[in-house]
Amino acid sequence: MKSKIKSFRIKLWLYFVLFTALIFSVLWILQTIFFQSFYSDMLKAKTREAAEKIVANQDNENIAEIIDELSLTNSALVYVTDNDNNVVYCSNQFKGMNGKMHRKQQEKRTEDNTYERFSENSRENDIHIDMRIIDDFSTLRNELDSSGDGVYENSTDDRYIYMTYFYYGDNGEKYVLTIITMIQAMGSAVDIIRIQLLWGTAISLVTGFVLAWFIAKKFSAPVAALTEKAENIARDDPSASYVKGFCSELDELNDVLDEASKKLKETSDYQKELLANVSHDLRTPLTMIKGYAEMIRDISRNDEQQCGEDVGVIVREADRLTAMVNEILEYSEMQSEGKEPKPERVELSVLLSRVCRNFELPYSRENGTIETDIEQDIVVMGNMSRLERAIYNLLDNAVKHNGNSKLINVSLARRDGNAEIRITDHGKGIPEEELKNIWDRYYTYRQRNKEGVSGLGLAIVRQIVKMHSGSCRAESETGKGSTFIITLPLPE
Repeated sequence: MKSKIKSFRIKLWLYFVLFTALIFSVLWILQTIFFQSFYSDMLKAKTREAAEKIVANQDNENIAEIIDELSLTNSALVYVTDNDNNVVYCSNQFKGMNGKMHRKQQEKRTEDNTYERFSENSRENDIHIDMRIIDDFSTLRNELDSSGDGVYENSTDDRYIYMTYFYYGDNGEKYVLTIITMIQAMGSAVDIIRIQLLWGTAISLVTGFVLAWFIAKKFSAPVAALTEKAENIARDDPSASYVKGFCSELDELNDVLDEASKKLKETSDYQKELLANVSHDLRTPLTMIKGYAEMIRDISRNDEQQCGEDVGVIVREADRLTAMVNEILEYSEMQSEGKEPKPERVELSVLLSRVCRNFELPYSRENGTIETDIEQDIVVMGNMSRLERAIYNLLDNAVKHNGNSKLINVSLARRDGNAEIRITDHGKGIPEEELKNIWDRYYTYRQRNKEGVSGLGLAIVRQIVKMHSGSCRAESETGKGSTFIITLPLPE
């Protein structure tokens, strides 16, 4: 149960639910706490804008229509009073709306000069809303007169009053413009909005929970598929599959799992191959070492000559065993990633000459000859010890399999932007059907005929050359010898 609660699907669903609840909580806070004050502030700002627009159009012949329009738009009461506090014009939203609905009548009334600049006719017809709505109008007028900027504002819980001077006509007669906006009327609207919000919240929460579950299920499905795939990789079972396309991050994770699966399979195959091939090769020298040691103990320990021969066999087999283990360790180290040092300049001409000289003295004791044709001043980028090991393996391979010819040819030259090393022996050669396999570990014609050490020599060469972005190949003709070729890129 605990693991299910911590599952990706449940956690994702809970986060979606929390997000939905948070959004509606913020919405409720805004509606219940800040909505009324926000609405009041907006209403006041609109009222100020309306007053400024009326004052700006005070010389307009159609000022009455402008006042009616602004009264309708802002749901406000507009009064224009003279210096004796007499109402010379008033307008409310219903009057403006009636004017909108009866455009033809307006045009007719305009033709009859009914909307002349605050005419007596307007005063008789329009002053049906008197100033009793402002019981203390005289007090407010006094406040306006005493204000320094000619503007007075008065706000209560149910209304907002804006007053300013209104200069009208060529003679600059002063009027007072008063705009009243009712705020309390929004209370019922707010209650309605809250009821709607309550139902909307309930429905939205239920819908959000259901949608969050389906979204969480949709998101968790590919994750579950990748989890199953990873578990199957651990069990060496490739049956699980993942369909790409949901998101790039999961696609990249799938690619990483595929690469990891490939690496694990290669490692597993390598381990099986190592056990299958090396176990026999290790058993042979160990058996001989044990057998000759027992022979010395039981038979030849008193025979100095025979004992010396038996000890010589033990030493040779121990050396062979040591070389085999060293090659296995070296190849395993090169197979590990992230262990290669930073590339450096390697004077390949000097390196190849030095390795050939190291072979010349011991090989000359066997009447062998190494002929070299090395072009000078060839430099590559790489690791000197690794390249030396690759050249050493090929020369050692040529010495061991040179047959009766005792001649080895070594050359280095520039060819097609690369450095090419060619090492040729004149032994019995390699059958054509074996050439494609000689670079594989534990699989060579000579190793299977017990002529090599571990079967890793050429595999190590190939791995080193691959690390240096080069290539290697072999050319051979049965009875005439073999040529091993290494190609390394030259630096630009």
